[in-house]
Amino acid sequence: MAVNLLDLAREVLTIETEGIAALIPKLDASFVHAVDLIYRAKGRVIVTGVGKSGIVGRKLVATLNSTGTPALFLHPVEAMHGDLGMVSRDDVVLALSNSGETKELTILLPSLERLGAAVIAFTGRPSSTLGRHSRVAIDTGVPREACPLGLAPTASTTAMLAMGDALAVALLTKRGFQASDFRRFHPGGALGERLTLAISGVMRTGDQIPFTLADHTLEEIVREMDAKLLGATLVVDQRRALKGIITDGDLRRALKKWGNIQEKKARDLMTPKPRTIGPGSMASQALELMEHKAVTVLPVVDEKGTVLGIVHLHDLLGRGEFKFTA
Repeated sequence: MAVNLLDLAREVLTIETEGIAALIPKLDASFVHAVDLIYRAKGRVIVTGVGKSGIVGRKLVATLNSTGTPALFLHPVEAMHGDLGMVSRDDVVLALSNSGETKELTILLPSLERLGAAVIAFTGRPSSTLGRHSRVAIDTGVPREACPLGLAPTASTTAMLAMGDALAVALLTKRGFQASDFRRFHPGGALGERLTLAISGVMRTGDQIPFTLADHTLEEIVREMDAKLLGATLVVDQRRALKGIITDGDLRRALKKWGNIQEKKARDLMTPKPRTIGPGSMASQALELMEHKAVTVLPVVDEKGTVLGIVHLHDLLGRGEFKFTA
């Protein structure tokens, strides 16, 4: 059967337009509450989602960061394997799921509740598990998908993306964000320029590096991790040759394995032979490696394995003040 491709394209665009338009009458006090929660939060916006919703979430993170609201993306699966350590009670979690029953998300809800982080849901079913267990549930449901099979998320993800833009614009307006602020966050494409630098120009050095010796106790390990605020510490010998790494996730996994880890030493808790990068590598290579291996910190070592520095994902993506070294 012959298909008129132009008519098909017009139908898809019409359905997606209808989906966005359907959000307008649903806007209510929940949206205002969500904006206020994020505006008053002392921490960041942690955006999470799986599949197409996750892709929308990553775009929303980019929009929020460039318009004055610190944000980062947390993959739900990685969250259950250690990355939940990046969430604090001062953060607001924005969870995206059209069905509201995405298992990888709903399984996180008890942990987020224990952490004390407020959860905002973008969902097509506010009465779903995600909607019921969120501080605020914003309805992003659409009448129908543009996919003729009703299987591929199309209009629903477009609507979710549009609602995210509405949230970001409301926040930048509430913050009094100006064109000068936008230029400050985009000085000639600062992120692009940053990623062309050698890792030696962006890494943390000296006293900023968390160091632990193999025979250090749990108390010494935790004290160093708390002091350096990177969610990890590098296990080295007396000459600072890298032996391993201990992350928040390593400590949680050790607790699950042994129960009591008070008598354990760093050598027992570390992950040996962690991923590393050389000082001559580009920042873009570090970012690619972090994303591919799902890690948030990378030790920078020389050819002999001696630690020269450490780089955190947030340093590459712009959290706080970015420091260039000579």
